[in-house]
Parts: sequence; structure tokens; C-alpha cells
Amino acid sequence: MFEARGFDLEATHLTASDRLSRLLGVLALAYCWAYVAGEWLYAQRPWQVKKHGRLMVSLFRRGLDWLQRLFLPLCGNYSQQGAAFALLFLSRT
Repeated sequence: MFEARGFDLEATHLTASDRLSRLLGVLALAYCWAYVAGEWLYAQRPWQVKKHGRLMVSLFRRGLDWLQRLFLPLCGNYSQQGAAFALLFLSRT
């Protein structure tokens, strides 16, 4: 989760303890948001469970992908409706 396919924590190369602790706090919050978003998406429309009982894609991964698709367009093209929906969703977590 904190490695290359998730948050890519290693790429920061932080060594200052105060900055690293703040970053870990933000990452913990982002992890919770991604997991809750994954649970919400699964409740909306469940996806396939494999024969061994695990989901094809984890709740965290599905939530993180959804949050990325939601927030990345806001970086370039601001959408008031998209921003309002994102804030409403995240305020419930």
C-alpha cells in the first residue's frame, strides 16, 4: 500500500523526523479515505469474489483508484460540482 502501486512513500526520500511524521499522518488519513471509498463502492455494486473468497481487487485499491479519478481532473480543470461531491463524500468518513 505504501509502496510503488499505492502511495509510493519510498520516492520521497525524507529523513527529517518531523516531516516524515506529518507525511505518515496524511498517508494514514488517505488510507482511511481510500478504504472507506472502497467499502462504499462495494456497497453500491459488489464486484466478483474469487473461489478462494477474496475480492478480485482489494477495497483499498478500488477506493484509491476511484479517488484518483475523482481528484486528478480537479488539478487541471476545476469543477465546482466535482469538488462539492468530493468534499461531501470525504466529510462523511
